[in-house]
Amino acid sequence: MKLKIKTKHFSELNIKQLYDLLQLRSEVFVVEQDCVYQDIDGKDKQAIHVLGYKDHKLVAYTRIFKPGDYFKESSIGRVVVSKKERKYKYGYEIMKASINVVKEEYNKEAIIISAQTYLKTFYNNLGFLEVGEEYLEDGIPHIKMKKG
Repeated sequence: MKLKIKTKHFSELNIKQLYDLLQLRSEVFVVEQDCVYQDIDGKDKQAIHVLGYKDHKLVAYTRIFKPGDYFKESSIGRVVVSKKERKYKYGYEIMKASINVVKEEYNKEAIIISAQTYLKTFYNNLGFLEVGEEYLEDGIPHIKMKKG
């Protein structure tokens, strides 16, 4: 089953959408990955939010920044898929939709991400290549990756 993708600027999110995306991020990044960090970082207000729904339930999500907001290039972050839905490869679907949003909204090909190192192959399969050395972000190994 394909995801139903919705793209929203922060001001367009309704309360339920905001609650659901924060809940999904917390479920994976804080609870599942056992990482205490400030997920609500004040950057959501300037991001475009890409929401992936299956049967009216949010199961995948990313947020996108225009060039200069996070990195010099456009960027995609907070890439998340609900644990029980990962077997359906929704990570690829939400990322492909997010890459398209960058092209449509900003007319840009270059995208930078800060990827959790264990997901390098996933991002390589989407055309991202490693840039520089591995580093710790919130206690988790990450690597900067670039596409375009």
